[in-house]
Amino acid sequence: MAIPTTQKTLLLREESTPYVVVETPVPRPGPKEVLVQIFACALNPVDHAIAHPPLSRMFIKSYPFVPGNDGAGVIVELGAGVTNAKKGDKVVFQGDWIATEATCQQYAVVPAELTAIIPDNITFEQAATIPLALATNVMSLYNQSPAAENASLRLKPVWEAEGATAYAGTPAFIVAGATSVGQFSIQLARLAGHNPIIATASLHNAPLLKSLGATHVIDRSLSKEASLAELAVVLGGKPLEYVFVALLDAEALRLGRDALAPGGALATVSPTPQRIPEDIANPGEGKRISYVFGSPRPPHNRDIGVALYKQITGWLEKGLLKPNPVEVLPNGLAGINEGLARLRENKVSGTKLVARPQETL
Repeated sequence: MAIPTTQKTLLLREESTPYVVVETPVPRPGPKEVLVQIFACALNPVDHAIAHPPLSRMFIKSYPFVPGNDGAGVIVELGAGVTNAKKGDKVVFQGDWIATEATCQQYAVVPAELTAIIPDNITFEQAATIPLALATNVMSLYNQSPAAENASLRLKPVWEAEGATAYAGTPAFIVAGATSVGQFSIQLARLAGHNPIIATASLHNAPLLKSLGATHVIDRSLSKEASLAELAVVLGGKPLEYVFVALLDAEALRLGRDALAPGGALATVSPTPQRIPEDIANPGEGKRISYVFGSPRPPHNRDIGVALYKQITGWLEKGLLKPNPVEVLPNGLAGINEGLARLRENKVSGTKLVARPQETL
């Protein structure tokens, strides 16, 4: 099938306006890149937040702006020098905030080394739930690059032999476990051998989180004091040295900070210390804290990103990594504004909203 010259694309014409669907040129891949026809793109809270200050002024360099970090589809064209992929491959990938590389459109260009084959037991829609949330975890936990500074806890990656045993039997606490990031936090904690794995969530999501590896679920509606008391009972005197707060929320971060034993490590989804209160950024008692830009694209994230994408297919084939539950939005790209409104109003719980760009009229 011939590649069309134009495509349907969702874009933001200017700050704090609704996204609109327009026709744009289909890009062409450069050296070591592939062109992917996108059959599923997933939504994240950042997709509505980035349309408004302060994130719009931090991350949008020019308008019009195309959103979307999570994508899955079929490779339809290879750039020069691509040897690890072929036309027709079904792949999952993370987009970038560049017009030709974002995922809320029908085609996007992707570095070939940052794609992973989608196995037959996983749908496009399921695969599209993975990239940003999983990368946020991996970059926050495992990035060893000297250039990452405090953007990682520098733990041993779970795909390395030492990383699969170094933390075995130690507790892990995942705050906001039902979020997309939280669901992958639980699964990485399971792969690392943590025990117990304790998560906070609405209790109706407890069966889901336990299916992913959580051993205990604490009701997210409890006060900080009540949560800490319940946590202490589960820990039974074990020191808690690892917490992942999968939500950029001050009270959730304070719960994670106060739950940690002295010298413990707190992973966040914040890109900078400036995005969280000072009492959390400087927790005291020797507690470490990491910040993260959850993308494999920046140079300081590239090596760990390539290493991650080499694991994804095998994890999915073996059932070691489970995608988020999916809700498909109607009307392709045209249904995304409604989905983003639901995310903004906190009306999505335990599931990932996914659009099918090829269904856009």
